[in-house]
Amino acid sequence: QVQLVESGGGLVQTGGSLRLSCAVSGSIFSFDPMGWYRQAPGKQRELVATMSSGGTTNYVDSVKGRFTISRDNAKNTVYLQMNSLKPEDTAVYYCNARLRFGARTQYWGQGTQVTVSS
Repeated sequence: QVQLVESGGGLVQTGGSLRLSCAVSGSIFSFDPMGWYRQAPGKQRELVATMSSGGTTNYVDSVKGRFTISRDNAKNTVYLQMNSLKPEDTAVYYCNARLRFGARTQYWGQGTQVTVSS
């Protein structure tokens, strides 16, 4: 059973920083890509950032230059470093992973709340 366990959310003031972590059960190499999504109240879930197994990254325009996705293969963990946070970044952030082979099943973490106060 694949599990994605997020941590690192919290309350921060505008301009502050947070780092989210997503620990993957099993080998991180089983997944391609991995990424982060977010869902604000009353809005649809949106892609924030993804990283392929080869290291290619993709970001939604609203976070470019502020957020950085990275991975530590030895720890089977994906990170999202969030700097210069804005109130509009407030949302529940979800880790996402898609199996690299076979059925390409998609998995989600339980979500972690990020709240940016103005």
